[in-house]
Amino acid sequence: MKHRGRHRRRRRGQALRATLAGTALALTAAATLISTSQATGSGSPGGLTALGTASRTAPLRLHEKPVDLDSLDRLTKDMGGNVGVDGVLGSADHAMRDEAGCSTAERAALPVEPTATRAYCWDEGDERTRQWQPRSVTTSGDADDDGHWGEHRVILAGWTHRDRQAAAPTRDRGLARVAFVDATDPRALRYSWVLLVAPRDGGRDFEPVRSALDGMVWYQDKLIVTGAHGSGLLVFDMHRILRAGVDSGAVGRVSGGYSAGGYRYVLPAVDAYQPAGGTCTRGGGIPCFGSLSLDRSSAPDSLVAAERPAAGSERTRVWRYAYSTAAYRTGLLADSRGRVDAAEAYETKAAGVSGVLAHTPRGARGAQWYLGQAPEVPTRHGSIWRQTEDGAEAATCTADRSHACWGLRTGSLSYWQETGEVWTLTRAAGRRALYAVPLSAVDGSLE
Repeated sequence: MKHRGRHRRRRRGQALRATLAGTALALTAAATLISTSQATGSGSPGGLTALGTASRTAPLRLHEKPVDLDSLDRLTKDMGGNVGVDGVLGSADHAMRDEAGCSTAERAALPVEPTATRAYCWDEGDERTRQWQPRSVTTSGDADDDGHWGEHRVILAGWTHRDRQAAAPTRDRGLARVAFVDATDPRALRYSWVLLVAPRDGGRDFEPVRSALDGMVWYQDKLIVTGAHGSGLLVFDMHRILRAGVDSGAVGRVSGGYSAGGYRYVLPAVDAYQPAGGTCTRGGGIPCFGSLSLDRSSAPDSLVAAERPAAGSERTRVWRYAYSTAAYRTGLLADSRGRVDAAEAYETKAAGVSGVLAHTPRGARGAQWYLGQAPEVPTRHGSIWRQTEDGAEAATCTADRSHACWGLRTGSLSYWQETGEVWTLTRAAGRRALYAVPLSAVDGSLE
């Protein structure tokens, strides 16, 4: 797919950033905050601790295991070829509601400080949002630095089937799917579903991918998501979105063609990264992947990760892998004969991390790390911390002087560099919303 020029909209992007900056200043001026250094009983996680030795970063090493290209080509051919992101968006049949159309409960899940500048809620009539939970988000701002994929602005939201009731169909549990949201017109967002699958039988068939989708990043033409139980990463090629021609409850090859459990489209895995030391263990030596995000401010661009929270754990590792700069490895991580090592790694005392970002402001010596932290009480809002090796800061809500100012049960974080927005979503049943906050407003609320 040929993207539009990356510099064509630079003036428009500058104007948009100026507007957002003005909004951020207004929010900062209106906010009544105190910094964590002034707060009493702040519960601050303090500064990051670098994992400097090879023995401490070795558990973060990955081995790449690509899917056989011939099997992918066979499946692509048999299913009629790539329909493309445009094909999926062209059939988007679900309209999102803007903040005014969200319910009182949905709006209550939005952040207290800083406030969301854009918020949307899912189609109330979409039965496929029931018994499922949104967990992660990425955008065409990750895919290309001009913020577009072709003619569209796009948001991808990762959902997993979370119904634990005995009556729920076993085949659905743990299934992973992605909502492709056409965000070209910010006043009228629409979406369609794509099921994640893995080729089997030499490309003659496919099976569903099962993952909590805690993390997801769309970079260039590849989508990287967390694997089953957080053990490794799976890679999908956006040039291989395939149409399922048979509408049935089955997933895979059926009489008359291919079925995707009632979904129109499937996205087959093309590659995988697995922990070099074996299966991950939550709270153990080999971390299970949790949140993912993209950092365009690093050189080269990098995939940022946090380990999946473990019950009772008081420390969490955060780290990054560099993306490859080789033309033949678009959207894939840098490797040395199939091996991928962490380019940078830290430990934080922030437990229950649900989202992670790393960003280096212009002129700064190092990256600032932003961590979305789940509260100890699930019914309360979470916190968002900005950490460096020197310390940590968080907004303090004016109502109760706590740090529970972020959204309610939020998922991963995604920074849209062109617009300066941080995107995330809330996942509590009946309180699910997709929202954006300017990163400048996040920073303003911490100072």
